[in-house]
Amino acid sequence: MTHEVLLTGFGVRTAFGTGADALREGVFDGNPAFAPITRFDTGPYRTGLAATWGGAVPLREVLADVAGAAVAMAGLPRGTEAAVLVGTAGDFTALTDFWRNTPGSPDHAAETNRAAETDRAAETDRAVETVPGWQAAALGDALGVRGTRLAFTHACVASAGAIAHGCQLIASGRADVVICAGAYLVEEENLAKFGSGFALSRDGAVRPFCADRSGLLLGDGAAAVVLESAGSARGRGARALGALTGWGAASDAHHIARPHPEGTGLVTAARRALRRAGGPRVDYVNAHGTATKSNDPAETRGLHTLFGTDAPHVPVSSTKSTTGHLLEASGVVELVITLLALRDGVLPPTAGFTERDPACDLDYVPNRPHKADIRRALTVNAAFGGANTALIVERA
Repeated sequence: MTHEVLLTGFGVRTAFGTGADALREGVFDGNPAFAPITRFDTGPYRTGLAATWGGAVPLREVLADVAGAAVAMAGLPRGTEAAVLVGTAGDFTALTDFWRNTPGSPDHAAETNRAAETDRAAETDRAVETVPGWQAAALGDALGVRGTRLAFTHACVASAGAIAHGCQLIASGRADVVICAGAYLVEEENLAKFGSGFALSRDGAVRPFCADRSGLLLGDGAAAVVLESAGSARGRGARALGALTGWGAASDAHHIARPHPEGTGLVTAARRALRRAGGPRVDYVNAHGTATKSNDPAETRGLHTLFGTDAPHVPVSSTKSTTGHLLEASGVVELVITLLALRDGVLPPTAGFTERDPACDLDYVPNRPHKADIRRALTVNAAFGGANTALIVERA
């Protein structure tokens, strides 16, 4: 017997602020949040821009805040039996600070007077926060729930992978309640890596699917969703915000950093999700849409393969054009955005859209939100190593 998977609560924070209204005023109005990074010195890096909310906050606190909001919206009491699944690479700032203050390092030689021994001890304690599994355990403790705690670390599909696993736990009857979360905060480690790979935008704008796109920019993001079996939700009298009717994952194993040029991994993951959902109809696609040279044409070709002659009539948008790329948090934040699109009847735009790339010929909802009666939406994500995920969310 397969159990229906309902979504009964969510919490979200991006550079636009906290909650659904902040997303409506930023993402859905097509207002990019990119600005100079102030939480660390960006002088050594190729760009100083990202979509951040200002100062540094420990990742564990951000996860606890959004998951707490999701649990409160769902009305779950402390002590609930619930799995906690988190998409995270850990908190790199703790490790960066630790090594910078290690005796003998170049940074430490220049900053010997900055950190006292007590600070060193505190940094050593914080280094455990780099461990992804620690983040999942700490979140479960903060929420006061009982159950499995797992971390998903497969980069930009991490939180989407957590959601897919949560759906499978519920559908198979192995869990009634699953809390899925993900978070990423812009830090030096990944800014340096994406910069050295020439993946970052050269002009401070993110223009997915456009001929003049020059790359992505990173962003702060965190979100959590509460998934429940229909029986659990009904038994508690909980309100269903939406239904997760399909999920799929696949790897094209084409290249360590580039997708297969025909989008085969995306197609396989999405077909699996649609097969679970019981049909091919989709009213909107929240795309991966990174504004990189390789991703956008491959994603477009994949959607043509997936939808065939219907592809030109399915609206597709990339909300990374406003939020930035949220890495491990992308899947869960974009699921919340897609849920709001369904509930509000509004398609979020691809912001900053200019001239269309000839290889990208779909309806990308350019620049302005569109009203639309959408009942079923697909949100897709991809990651290094050829990993792909697809989630189908429908009106409850």
